Amino acid sequence: MSDSSYTLSLGVGFLLGLRHALDADHLAAVSTVLAERPSFLASGAVGFWWGVGHTATLLAMGAIVFAFGIRISERFEVIAETGVGALLVVLGGNLIFTLLAEQWHVHPHTHGHGVHIHWHSHRRQADHHHRHWMADSIRPLCIGMAHGLAGSAALMLVILASAQELKTALLFIAVFGAGSIIGMMVVGLTISLPIVYSMAFSRRVFAGLQWLAGTASLCVGGWMLTRQALLVVAP
Repeated sequence: MSDSSYTLSLGVGFLLGLRHALDADHLAAVSTVLAERPSFLASGAVGFWWGVGHTATLLAMGAIVFAFGIRISERFEVIAETGVGALLVVLGGNLIFTLLAEQWHVHPHTHGHGVHIHWHSHRRQADHHHRHWMADSIRPLCIGMAHGLAGSAALMLVILASAQELKTALLFIAVFGAGSIIGMMVVGLTISLPIVYSMAFSRRVFAGLQWLAGTASLCVGGWMLTRQALLVVAP
């Protein structure tokens, strides 16, 4: 492979990584996590750690495939995709359950100038504390690793068709991973814009966006599970 072709291949890998961040299941997973952590700092961190987990899994799978000549089976693809679908259902269900448990409601009370109505929850405590950054990083890291497993088969086919050496394949995966990290950080910041500003605009709107994120995660996860079930029963 010439230097120009080699550079072009890496450039394409980076662009594919950026595009990969826009897959529906990735957007659903990240938006559900961000709906629980409405801040721009958290959005960048979630996107970064998702991308790190995703890339780490792809690098590990690439090393195994090239070092031992293993072909990823269709059964593994089905199991991995099913796992991601179930994960999305759990994420969406957990967010919706949390919203129901918080019992958001309209509560009128009287100030000096009359009656005011506020949208709030008695379950929220004013003295809550923030978790350590490491605890907040574990979940997006694990979610990224699960998505990396689910997407490894398709990526390995692309790499096997264009790379003959292990180091070339791993470099391609690393560049692809860098693209997915940057892409997911941008996606996270974009998703956080309406979530963060909705808190200042209206608690009702914020809660509505949380419900939307949870419902979307449930729908995408349910669609993935249904698709895999149909593939299993298909003749």
